[in-house]
Amino acid sequence: MTDRHATGMKVRREVLGDAHVDRAEAAKTDLDTAFQSLITEGAWGTVWASDAISRREHSMLTLALLAATGNFEEIPMHIRATARTGASKQDVLEAFQHVAIYAGVPRANHALKLARETYAEMEAAR
Repeated sequence: MTDRHATGMKVRREVLGDAHVDRAEAAKTDLDTAFQSLITEGAWGTVWASDAISRREHSMLTLALLAATGNFEEIPMHIRATARTGASKQDVLEAFQHVAIYAGVPRANHALKLARETYAEMEAAR
């Protein structure tokens, strides 16, 4: 295991939580092991591990980019991560307002719908 992979796993667990990472690791197959390593080293061990911006800012950027590009599947996961990154509901709203202006209202509207649903699930689980 490389240092970047170890760092990536540490950051991934801090942001997404042990339960999420454990489920993802258990679901790995021969087909996607290399891909999972790429994500762990690239996304978590490089981008998210950077201290040039805060985890809160990483969350806001990630959510805005996911919404702007129409990659809605990961928005709930990253909304849940805001509980660990410090991005508030207001921060998420601000990120999605940027999406509305620069990438389109329908994408921002759908992202907000997913955020509302996910926050409701999080509050119900408390």
